[in-house]
Amino acid sequence: MKIGIMGGTFDPIHNGHLMLGEMAYKQFDLDIVWFMPNGRPPHKAFTSIESDVAKRAEMVTLAIEDCPYFTLQDYELNRQEVSCSYETMEHFNKVYPDVTFYFIIGADSLRNIEKWVHPERLLKTCHVLAACRDDWNTDQAMLDRIAYLNKKYDAEIELLRAPLIDISSSELREKIKAGESIHGLIPVKVERYIAKEGLYEPENSQNKKETENGA
Repeated sequence: MKIGIMGGTFDPIHNGHLMLGEMAYKQFDLDIVWFMPNGRPPHKAFTSIESDVAKRAEMVTLAIEDCPYFTLQDYELNRQEVSCSYETMEHFNKVYPDVTFYFIIGADSLRNIEKWVHPERLLKTCHVLAACRDDWNTDQAMLDRIAYLNKKYDAEIELLRAPLIDISSSELREKIKAGESIHGLIPVKVERYIAKEGLYEPENSQNKKETENGA
């Protein structure tokens, strides 16, 4: 069995995440793609995650529920400790010894992967699919980086070809705070959930809602 893993804070999940999962599924003939929200990622200050784990999990669930080969993986959400990718993948390899895992990352992560905690251990546990979706302008730059990492770590990293989607979760949060539309950038169900829960709105808007609701 071949399982793809899309990790991230998903704060919020957006159409770029879903497209990467879709392209990985099709290009590498995967059986399923796990969307795995981080609980406490080591590379990001916990205070920079604006939605709690339950809300981020719910947004992922809403985003993928109509796709039969996408599923929520809650392993890292349920951990109290900081979740390092190498530990998570070593755990999955022990629990699912017959599965080949494909760890899906963007070009920014490929560039910085040697700064992750124990990259040499992570790269022994899975294939890595690296998508060019930021300021790397040529396939050759990606291919050179992949060749270097494959040789140094005896890794199995491949290029994931996906259309460039100029969108990020942080930009979406800023748009919501500024009162700008995010329609078409995230799944409709997630957009409605964000509006219903008042996520990412300025603090004064939240206080106003609470006052109106008698809180």
